[in-house]
Amino acid sequence: MNMIKTLQAARQTRDDRVVAGIRIALGILFVMTGLMKLAVPTLGAAFGGQLADANIPLASLSRSVVPLVEIGVGTVLLAGYYTRIATLLVYSIMIVATYVHLVVDDPSLFPLQPHKPVVPIVVMVLAAALLAKGGGSKSLDLAASCTAADKRSPGC
Repeated sequence: MNMIKTLQAARQTRDDRVVAGIRIALGILFVMTGLMKLAVPTLGAAFGGQLADANIPLASLSRSVVPLVEIGVGTVLLAGYYTRIATLLVYSIMIVATYVHLVVDDPSLFPLQPHKPVVPIVVMVLAAALLAKGGGSKSLDLAASCTAADKRSPGC
């Protein structure tokens, strides 16, 4: 029973368009990066090279699984479904990405981004808003967190 209340609390959010914009932008970013790693051979190879050079455990498995996780997380963010839980996955991915940026010295392994961990840090800063506020406007979390009395308000 306690777990159910915890999950319900994780979905609480308000009709906040700024937070929704951040959620949608991050969702698009994650879907795109996952798809690019799968569909563009040079980007997939660069990602595999980053993992290998950073000595990430199970790098070959991660090379296949992480893009699928990114697509899944991005899709969940776009829908605004359990946004806070998805944000925890965003943080785990971005912490590893930051580490990779800091330890890999080969700039050729970063074809579409700076060698410094600028993108992962910006993503983590933006994700903090989602962790604090939830899914915001037009999210499945908002629909789930509206009570019967709230149904009359425009955001629900």
